[in-house]
Amino acid sequence: MEHAVFESTEERTFQYQNSLPPLPVPSLDESLKKYLDAVKPFLNKEEYQRTFEIVKKFEHGIGKELHHKLLERAKVKKNWLEEWWFNSAYLDVRIPSQINVNFGGPAPYLEHYWPPKEGTQLERAAVVVWHTLHFWDLLRREQYIVEKARNEPLDMSQFQMLFSTCKVPGITRDSITSYFRTESEGDCPSHLVVMCRGRIFAFDAVYKGHLLTPPEIHRQLAYIQKRCHNEPNGPGVAALTTEERTQWAKVREYLINLDSTNLSVLETIQSSLFVISLDDASPDGTPQDYSMISLLALVGDPAARWGDKSYTLLTFSNGVFGANCDHSPFDALVLVAMCEYTDQKIAENEGIWRGSDEIRDVPWPEELIFTVDQKVLDDIRLAKEQYQQQASDLQVVNYAFMSFGKKLLKELKFHPDTFVQLALQLAYYKLHGRPGCCYETASTRRFYHGRTETVRSCTMEAVEWCQAMSDPAFTPHERQQLMLKAFAKHNKLMSENQNGKGFDRHLLGLQILAKEQGLPVPELYTDPAFTRSGGGGNFVLSTSLVGYTNVHGAGVPMVYNGYGFFYRIKNDRFVVACTAWKSCPETDAEKLCRTVFLTFHEMSQLMAVARL
Repeated sequence: MEHAVFESTEERTFQYQNSLPPLPVPSLDESLKKYLDAVKPFLNKEEYQRTFEIVKKFEHGIGKELHHKLLERAKVKKNWLEEWWFNSAYLDVRIPSQINVNFGGPAPYLEHYWPPKEGTQLERAAVVVWHTLHFWDLLRREQYIVEKARNEPLDMSQFQMLFSTCKVPGITRDSITSYFRTESEGDCPSHLVVMCRGRIFAFDAVYKGHLLTPPEIHRQLAYIQKRCHNEPNGPGVAALTTEERTQWAKVREYLINLDSTNLSVLETIQSSLFVISLDDASPDGTPQDYSMISLLALVGDPAARWGDKSYTLLTFSNGVFGANCDHSPFDALVLVAMCEYTDQKIAENEGIWRGSDEIRDVPWPEELIFTVDQKVLDDIRLAKEQYQQQASDLQVVNYAFMSFGKKLLKELKFHPDTFVQLALQLAYYKLHGRPGCCYETASTRRFYHGRTETVRSCTMEAVEWCQAMSDPAFTPHERQQLMLKAFAKHNKLMSENQNGKGFDRHLLGLQILAKEQGLPVPELYTDPAFTRSGGGGNFVLSTSLVGYTNVHGAGVPMVYNGYGFFYRIKNDRFVVACTAWKSCPETDAEKLCRTVFLTFHEMSQLMAVARL
């Protein structure tokens, strides 16, 4: 197992925050050139000419004015995008966010010391919670490493939103409330919330200045589980977090007006370090197939998780684990870092607790009881029905491709991430007979409060290569040359995006500015080419490299007739999670995943030809 370093005594976690460069504003000319290049695969000559004229009109007209205003904004805001991104991508979204926005995934502990085994849920959960608390403590003391790229510090602010953070529903816009503080900033909450069979409990993770040990955590969890298994189920108020956002905001307001103690219960949940879900499900999982765990991570029991919490630890009855996270406060990299830390610590200790079995006289967990009436119970029932209807439509496959991995590609001098993206383009082209507009996440964390930018992987170079792979008239050498061009284009796009030279966030900023100024929507955004190429959140392929660790995750497709495609890369394998909606006749996650694996082989053979 590759050994990562997580602790630092020389640098403080957040010490470079204020010295990070501001998020740049790309030039309008460059952004529009890149946009025109990106729409080409989806338009015929006449359509492209029309879009070209619309773009030129925008560039010399309203676009120029809006760009000037954006430059003015960037002078006074170190990250001109941050507030807009929070609102447009997350907080203004009104559809139910637990399924449609949250991300989730399986924990990798079954790959070494913890294969699925009934009767291990609480013992293992206690160890996972303990390591998670230590990660919290590292952040509190600012001794978690500063992550870097080419020795340059990356923005670490998202790590401040991992613990004691929660989204709160609003009638037209949600908000994020975070209670986390570093030790130098002051006190912060230290309690955990546990959900089981529709009931909610809380206990403090710190006793007399020390974190609870695994035996002490086990005692708390066992007490909760015993009560929940021997007494009637609770009302499952947590299911309300699965509702459409405005509806949930109204029900939440009703709850608070019904009884003021409901507000203190809500605040206890919101401020908790994280939520622990004691789930009765027993999903099977192996290093080759995580599908069942991934499915339940995304759409498991809605009464045993709080959909608005930044982090819910999912513990299943057979001793496997998962996570479900609200996406608004941070991107998946934060959760991956914490889970990699936990995974490494569990492996180092061979999955067992080696410390003292002594249990201090820690106060017992306290049940958090909502006052509910028939209206609230009806709302819960309706929320569960709507949730189950959508949850039952989600198809998730999470398989490992074991024939080769990063090691071979590095030897061949091909970037592993680009390899997967081009394989996906080819697989989509084979299945659907047309190019698939694709969103790949690029990180902009080298800038102050940077989050993401969009790499549009479906380039003309990729399409020309896909066409050649399907045309017997092309020789292996010609196909290989086109593949090399597609590789080079994607690598260039990724580099530009990571350096703040993408165009999607720039166009979003201009669009929001027009709205704020009360201007009509510029024609660039109403042009069919904008939507057809993926603009406005219409990408049929929503993809992300989850990293080079054992930790995985996924989300649902961005559009109904699309796919979610998330992957991690190891020396000897690629692990892919693919999602689709069962009711959509056009898509099949199983078929796409299998086809991608076949294209991996095709491409490796083509690479071998390249070396001859």
